[in-house]
Amino acid sequence: MEATATANYLGTGNRKVALVLALIRGKRVEEALGTLRFVPNAGAALVEKALRSALANAASRNANVNLEEVRVLRCWANKGPLQRNAKRFIPRAMGRASAIHKRTCHLTIVVGDSSADSLKVSAAVSAGSGASMARVRKEKR
Repeated sequence: MEATATANYLGTGNRKVALVLALIRGKRVEEALGTLRFVPNAGAALVEKALRSALANAASRNANVNLEEVRVLRCWANKGPLQRNAKRFIPRAMGRASAIHKRTCHLTIVVGDSSADSLKVSAAVSAGSGASMARVRKEKR
């Protein structure tokens, strides 16, 4: 059982949010919420809101889900569109000016029960190694 929550067009860059996501990946939801409460980054509040939404989605999809066994299986932050404010510029060398770019990101969190297979796959995906994914596929056979 998996449930997903997405938050689009967040007003921060994806690299800043990715640092916070690395702290909670693979943890139980209660432990992840406790961690997010004390992270000083501004992205932590955005991640916490999305994580609570994913938990609510899991509870609404399956009434008999054990909320203590739910884990953060996968989470990632993708680039969103740049907001180009045409009225604001930053000075550059030799009298030039560049537009100020406000970065956005799209955040996705997948939570689910902590079966061993799903944790192996999520660990391999978060590691980003093709060899480890192949090893997980062989172990499933």
